[in-house]
Amino acid sequence: MFGDDLSPHRTFNNGALTLSSLRDGTIARFAEVSDRSAAEALRGTQLWVSRDALPPLGEGEYYHADLIGLAAVSTDGSAVGRVVAVENFGAGDVVEIERDAIDGRGKRFMVPMHAVPEWGDGRLTVEAGFVE
Repeated sequence: MFGDDLSPHRTFNNGALTLSSLRDGTIARFAEVSDRSAAEALRGTQLWVSRDALPPLGEGEYYHADLIGLAAVSTDGSAVGRVVAVENFGAGDVVEIERDAIDGRGKRFMVPMHAVPEWGDGRLTVEAGFVE
């Protein structure tokens, strides 16, 4: 997970942007952006940091990016699909899974993270009762 505060990081997007000042934890100025027009051109740009700049994870913690793309299986052993997103609407993380389909357009459903007893090694396990 990535918090709202950018202050732990100084460079973004593989060094293309260098943080020069920060207001309220989210309003940033970058050394490479010299005027308002250049700043407006960056509106909507997604900021990212390299993986090695992220803090180590504790037991039971994860980064959303690590879950996306994992194969999803049920606790009863059946294949479920693939994780396509991780969202948080305020009450905790929710995993969005797309079922495998022959035509490439599988049905999607969401599972609360508390129904995911384990993840890692290329797969995420979902409690069978939450599988649609």
